Amino acid sequence: MITAITLFLVVLILIIWQPKGLQIGTTSMLGAIVALLLGIVSWGDVIEVVRIVWDATLAFIGIIILSMVLDEIGFFEWAALKMAKLSGGSGTKMFIYSLILGAIVAALFANDGAALILTPILLSKMRILKLDQKALFAFIMAGGFIGDSASNPLIISNLTNIVTADYFGIGFWEYAKAMFLPNLFSIVASILVLFVYFRKSIPKTVDITLLKNPSSAIKNQTMFMLSWLFLALLLVGYFIADIYHILVSIFALGGALVFLALGAHFKAVKPLMTLKIAPWQVVWFSIGLYVVVFGLKNVGLTDELAKIIVALQDMSQTYAVYGTGFLSALLSSIMNNMPTVMVMDIALDQANAQHLAYANILGCNLGPKMTPIGSLATLLWLHVLANKGVKIGWGEYMKVGLVITPPVLTVALLGLL
Repeated sequence: MITAITLFLVVLILIIWQPKGLQIGTTSMLGAIVALLLGIVSWGDVIEVVRIVWDATLAFIGIIILSMVLDEIGFFEWAALKMAKLSGGSGTKMFIYSLILGAIVAALFANDGAALILTPILLSKMRILKLDQKALFAFIMAGGFIGDSASNPLIISNLTNIVTADYFGIGFWEYAKAMFLPNLFSIVASILVLFVYFRKSIPKTVDITLLKNPSSAIKNQTMFMLSWLFLALLLVGYFIADIYHILVSIFALGGALVFLALGAHFKAVKPLMTLKIAPWQVVWFSIGLYVVVFGLKNVGLTDELAKIIVALQDMSQTYAVYGTGFLSALLSSIMNNMPTVMVMDIALDQANAQHLAYANILGCNLGPKMTPIGSLATLLWLHVLANKGVKIGWGEYMKVGLVITPPVLTVALLGLL
């Protein structure tokens, strides 16, 4: 047990630290290799991990490729500018509208897509508007928070959603129905809590005349018009896939490649370049980290978690939902939500508590916001900001995350009762 825990902690520290030249996927795979050599996991465990995560990982790659093509044609910049113009110069409206935009992007393009694509766009617009440092921090932190707190409504909205849906055989429509209310509660609670927390930092007015016209952001009009139709058809495709029990990655990755081909045809993107810069490291990150975490399962972690879940169920449904949600949240904030969702899924299965899968998802999606290491999206978000010259320290981040996350999670879990 000590060896398994030590290996996990070393791998996690290297993922967070990211020494020069050592990417997160490489670190995770090295950790998986060490786990195999030390006998913490077997080749059978590796095959089991790949079976659990391959669909989610390929779907994620597809969603990111789709997001990158849309970004190339100016889709997200157009949306950000449109949002700013609709505010009419009101700082409060702009704050709320930016959160709504973040929620929509997270729902359709995953929380990681919001971190990678939308964050730099919003940051550049805030700088053009000449917001002071307090206001800039408020908009950035709020945008980062909503990316995770609103990544619950669809299976494709978060890697954790796909992993759990695959593990328990939850269909696209079944998932969407179950999570509609909790996600709505999460979004409303997020907006209210974030506004109350940052109300003194939000400017009363902003000079939107400094921003260019939204239509000027569109780099390829044909692809822009096609994107609306394509996104609608893709969403319908997910529901069709549900009816015929087709894996979500078939439509997510397949659809992304079709859209990439269309972009190449209309000379809107360079397909080889897009594929080259796609986050393939996430594939190795998912598989490698899950293999390392599977070692924790082998030394009894899931057994102990299953005992806690059984005890919670013996109390009442309310205790079970809130207990599972906050247990997942706590583990996610400490050991990252990617490994947490898998060990908790296995524990729920062992406890015969599959109905608590949604509470697990909410905990794994919102809980990570308490610490910078909680989710891959947050790590990507911090990396993007650092590249843009914005440094957010751990203490500065946790001062906000520890205050905002618990009340939002409490309200979101209410939607499951």
